[in-house]
Amino acid sequence: MFKHILLAYDGTAESVMALREGALLAKSCGAKVFLLSVIPLTSGVQMAEGMFGGVVGHQIDSYKELLEHAVARLKLLGFQPAARLVRGEPAPIIGAVAKEIRADLVVVGHRQQTLLSRWWSGSTHAYLSDYIGCSLLIARNPMSDEAFEAELRKGQTGADANMALGEI
Repeated sequence: MFKHILLAYDGTAESVMALREGALLAKSCGAKVFLLSVIPLTSGVQMAEGMFGGVVGHQIDSYKELLEHAVARLKLLGFQPAARLVRGEPAPIIGAVAKEIRADLVVVGHRQQTLLSRWWSGSTHAYLSDYIGCSLLIARNPMSDEAFEAELRKGQTGADANMALGEI
């Protein structure tokens, strides 16, 4: 069904849900996984950079470390994910990368927003659903480490099952 799955990941609890649900779906479909982290451009970070310097570099290093950790975990699960770290507005970048890699599915987490923040910044999900040319899964199914590990173990034996365990 799905051949190319784009997982949006920024290290938040919501993106961990997206990574887990997307990984399980990719495993069941035999799909290729592409992991994308988008460092949002915020006025607060830009102001802090102007005042203190090095803030942007630290932010990039933090995101890079999170992305590398997620890639390493996915590799232990048997995937050979492609990964990219980009700075900019998340929704348009996710949409553009999905088109570029010919994604069949984009998996994102869901973060509750107040009415005011949704009005002010717009809805990432609304943009994606309007402008991507593939299916969109908004992961909202919290899964315990144990449940995730149990799903991963299905079809694995011995050392493979033990290597795949761990926190994503």
